[in-house]
Amino acid sequence: MKTVLAWRRQIFLMILMSAVGSLIDIGVPLFQRYALNRFVAEGDLRTLPVFALIYFAALVAAAGANYVACMYGMEVEVGVDRDLRNRAFSHLQTLSFSYFNQNSVGYIHSRVMSDTSKIGALVSWTLLDSVWQLGYIIGAEIVMFTLRPKLALLITAVLPLTVLLYAVFQKGLLAVNRRVRELNSRITGDFNEGIMGARTIKTLVIEDRMAADFKAGTESMRRTSLHGARLRGMFAVTMSFASSIALAIVLWRGGLIVKEEIGTFSLFMSYAQGLMEPVRWVVDAISDLITTRVNIERLRKLLNTKSDVTDREDVLLREGDVFDPKPENWEELKGDLEFRDVSFQYPDGEDLVLEHFNLRIPFGTNLAIVGETGAGKSTLANLICRFYEPTEGALLIDGVDAREHSQSWLRSAIACVLQTPHLFSGTIRENLLYGNPDASDEEIREALRLVSAESMMDRLDTEVGEGGDLLSVGEKQLISFARAVLADPRILILDEATASVDTVTESKLQAAIDRIIRGRTSVVIAHRLSTVRNADLILVVDRGKIVESGTHADLMKAEGKYYRLYSRQFTDESTARLLQGS
Repeated sequence: MKTVLAWRRQIFLMILMSAVGSLIDIGVPLFQRYALNRFVAEGDLRTLPVFALIYFAALVAAAGANYVACMYGMEVEVGVDRDLRNRAFSHLQTLSFSYFNQNSVGYIHSRVMSDTSKIGALVSWTLLDSVWQLGYIIGAEIVMFTLRPKLALLITAVLPLTVLLYAVFQKGLLAVNRRVRELNSRITGDFNEGIMGARTIKTLVIEDRMAADFKAGTESMRRTSLHGARLRGMFAVTMSFASSIALAIVLWRGGLIVKEEIGTFSLFMSYAQGLMEPVRWVVDAISDLITTRVNIERLRKLLNTKSDVTDREDVLLREGDVFDPKPENWEELKGDLEFRDVSFQYPDGEDLVLEHFNLRIPFGTNLAIVGETGAGKSTLANLICRFYEPTEGALLIDGVDAREHSQSWLRSAIACVLQTPHLFSGTIRENLLYGNPDASDEEIREALRLVSAESMMDRLDTEVGEGGDLLSVGEKQLISFARAVLADPRILILDEATASVDTVTESKLQAAIDRIIRGRTSVVIAHRLSTVRNADLILVVDRGKIVESGTHADLMKAEGKYYRLYSRQFTDESTARLLQGS
């Protein structure tokens, strides 16, 4: 509501100009009535030049008012649309990971793009048209009842029939339009799958099946669209018939008027024909208002969603937030971490993942978290980054509860390298500068050198494509590592950072990791156990629980879960090397 009220001046002027245009349009049949009675019936042409000038001026004024109203309508639509999208997108940046885990990308995209667009159209064009159409209906009725009440009553009696017919057809048309949108979404999805999954489709040799599915979707849309066209045709004919009834009434009763005033007869003919379209527009506007209420409610629900991870008011006042940080008030972060009696349950989960968990990670420690796929290895890293808050207990940073500082303070000292790196559209240089916007070319080259990515030094201005699609997985991961180096974090988190690359790139990255983690607190989440043998502490996770902890030597000696995982992986890797050698 605040976003819409910010445009109240433009909305007021839009409504005013629309009302002026509607008022002049109502007056056009009155001009015609005067002209017919004075210049045709009476044959008095003395005032014709003055009348023509006034009539022309009225038409120009109507055109000008409608133009200004449309300009303000456009300004309101794009302005409200922009402000709502900016507000929704900015709010999304403040929400925790749990919101994105529980809501699909398509759902969120629809709220930010589709719902805001419909709201913008409602407060601009729907409002503008409603003012004009309602003004025309009310003004025309006043004029007709003033001149010939009985004839006006007969014409007005046709309007409820028009509304009823429109309501009947509207229900069917809405159902067809909804079905067309659903089919269009399905066709778009099939098309995207056909393009994005081209390699898989060709590998599985299912081109014929994909083409058949796409053809079936387009055929269903063709049939549904034709059904909708038939309904719209029947609707147009029915509305034309209703308009003809109104004209027939004027012709029937108009015979009595013609003898007295041909101008009044013309006026009633114009109003009888002109009232049908505004009535349809008003019903349309009511329908739009009803359907857009759903969009408003969904957008309001998004904007009213509170993050599971928030900073206290006094912390925000002192240290700022992600949009207005106050780094001058930030204390230096050293990198000591401690989980003190932490219990944790995911917002959409039922069981505790951690229960009364205690662990101290001194600055400079290399902590490794291992386990099978889906075991819950990322939980500790998510808590360290404050993507989630402990259900009970506290995470201490340098001996102080993390909630005593802002999220911006903590994350400014953390860098994450994920299994599937994300690059932003732009050049290699631009993506590296996300780690440190003030980095010089020499610092960029040093970071690339540190992660063994010297080959990219001469390609800094190369476009990476959407999501980095123009680069290989290994190149994207090397850029991700170099970006983390430029950030110079006190805490480094590597989440399966080498799991998706080839063995050559993995060896480069492993050597880079050994250099990068020096002088930092590091948390390495790994599936390949051979990469964490030198860690200071290894935590073994199974079904969301930490079942073992210790050094590589200690865990191998215990012959528990870690020992079995390591032995199995070692055997599998040895077998793979033998097969490759043969």
